[in-house]
Amino acid sequence: MRLIIDQLWATRPGPKAPGYHLHDTTRLRLRVLPGDVDLGRHMSNSRYLAYMDRGRFDLLRRSGVLDLMRPRGWYPVVAAQTISYRRALRPGRPFVLETRMLGYDDRSAFVEQRFVAGDETVAVGIVRNRILRRTGGVVPLHEIAAVADVDVDAHPAPRWVLDWADRSRAIFD
Repeated sequence: MRLIIDQLWATRPGPKAPGYHLHDTTRLRLRVLPGDVDLGRHMSNSRYLAYMDRGRFDLLRRSGVLDLMRPRGWYPVVAAQTISYRRALRPGRPFVLETRMLGYDDRSAFVEQRFVAGDETVAVGIVRNRILRRTGGVVPLHEIAAVADVDVDAHPAPRWVLDWADRSRAIFD
């Protein structure tokens, strides 16, 4: 139920936030809630991923891209993701989730998401995203870019991200 509420909040209709672009960093101010905590008395790894979903939808909503996708029957999916943890987030601890577009390859958009508590980055996630059609199939990246007025060629993903993406695809070979 919590996941559904998070997704409804993140995808709620609303106007584009003034001055936001898809390549800006968005920041969500959050707090570790009792339902986020596991038996180790820190935020569960599954909640990090759920908050990351919320952050990516927030970026799409604030930039206006989500409103461009909806009427076309497009929706974002996670193709691959990885996260590294430095410190635990304890119950009640405030944190900021920073979400930014890292760049693109020929098929995917790559997003970096940082969990920041105080002045310390406590976890970092990298996500490879694709856009699918409700009628089936993948939306080509250049089609999305044309609709969203984004020059994907001007924002290539860093080499290390492309290397990670290649390794994540190779798992299925």
